[in-house]
Amino acid sequence: MADSSFDIVSKVERQEVDNALNQAAKEISTRYDFKGVDASIAWSGEKIEMRANAEERVKAVLDIFQTKLVKRGISLKALDAGEPQASGKDYKIFASIEEGISQDNAKKVAKIIRDEGPKGVKAQVQGDELRVSSKSRDDLQAVQQLLKGKDLDFAIQFVNYR
Repeated sequence: MADSSFDIVSKVERQEVDNALNQAAKEISTRYDFKGVDASIAWSGEKIEMRANAEERVKAVLDIFQTKLVKRGISLKALDAGEPQASGKDYKIFASIEEGISQDNAKKVAKIIRDEGPKGVKAQVQGDELRVSSKSRDDLQAVQQLLKGKDLDFAIQFVNYR
């Protein structure tokens, strides 16, 4: 019998992020506490730019955006938001969406699987993802439960289960 396997990836559905951003922009434009503070959120190239005329307001814009991301099923670990920066009269926060598993993080996950996972499970790094294989599907499911229980500092998904 051939080995069963699955891939561990860190991907974000760009359309879902776009939808969350549009929902946040709509809420910001209609909320009473944002009247007259010139608050906005929009794409700026590959980054997301949030701006307002006060530091607390721009943090509130970020909070609204994070709420919308969670409602759309996107992990906040994929959002890399900077600190508020003064820019003239405005304050800005730039955020980016992190995708892919770095080599260091892939090695950490592979080490967790080797050390704590069932015997006979192999993990190999393939670019920005990790392929986990074993003869037993039960072992693969045990690895998934193990990784879900770990507090990793990046978002992971399990795909290509075969």
